[in-house]
Amino acid sequence: MHSQPDALAMLPSWRLGPTRDAIVEFLGASSAIDPADRVAVFDNDGTLWCEKPAYPQLAFFLHELGAAVKANPALAERAEYAALLRRDDAAVAALGIGRVALALAELFEGIDPRAFSELSYQFIHQGTHPTLGRPFAGTVYQPMLELLDALRAHGFATFIVSGGGTEFVRAISSSLYGIAPEGVVGTLIGYEFRNEGGAPSLVRTASLTGEANEGAAKVVHIQQHLGRRPVFAAGNSVGDREMIEWAMAASGPTLGLLVDHDDAEREFAYVSVAGTFESDENIVDIAQREGWAVASIRNDWAQVFPA
Repeated sequence: MHSQPDALAMLPSWRLGPTRDAIVEFLGASSAIDPADRVAVFDNDGTLWCEKPAYPQLAFFLHELGAAVKANPALAERAEYAALLRRDDAAVAALGIGRVALALAELFEGIDPRAFSELSYQFIHQGTHPTLGRPFAGTVYQPMLELLDALRAHGFATFIVSGGGTEFVRAISSSLYGIAPEGVVGTLIGYEFRNEGGAPSLVRTASLTGEANEGAAKVVHIQQHLGRRPVFAAGNSVGDREMIEWAMAASGPTLGLLVDHDDAEREFAYVSVAGTFESDENIVDIAQREGWAVASIRNDWAQVFPA
């Protein structure tokens, strides 16, 4: 019989406390879970990497918008782009997140999906975070990388279930997290198949396929795209609530984990909220009431980012 991996040794960046204890206990109990049911899902923004002062995908879109405006100054007059270029949050809110997001998607309308992936990959690996002074690729959370490895060592299949664009996250999921592109469930952009002169091609459109991947949509999309129910789920905002509840309600050992951003010194201190809907209740209060493990960045993480 094979011995269990040493879960404690695999989590050096996690400080002693009830959250690390809950993770170690869950990993120890995972031998009782059928290997086919060892499924772990993670939100991305604010859970696996830093999402402040703006989502990395938004930073990428703004970078590409700047390049597009430089090539065609008339674009700056469009209301959605003008609000973004002015960093006018009130104007963006008035226009609506959905409208602004679709306007940004139009910047990539008609391009090959591989070209979009290459642009995304280059930006994340070469671009610098505006306040942390490190590459965007270096803003992943070291404790969560350790947790991903520990879960895989215990036979878990690991997936990303993000509100971000599927193709954007797929472009960096393997290099940053060791998760294959097909292991990413996100908000889906539409595609158009073309065949011109006998040469088939696929290009991006500016429309979404289905709804934004937040809230209850995450649970639906997990079933539609993965076909497997998780027994572990990690998130950081109310947009992850239903996904964590779904995992926690599975049979056998389960664990829900919430990342609490309470460290202004090493990262940011803020209350995590959903991007596409509002909630009257703080997600940390929900987590504590529901019995999820809460990872305080300030108290539970000895190291936040990779050295």
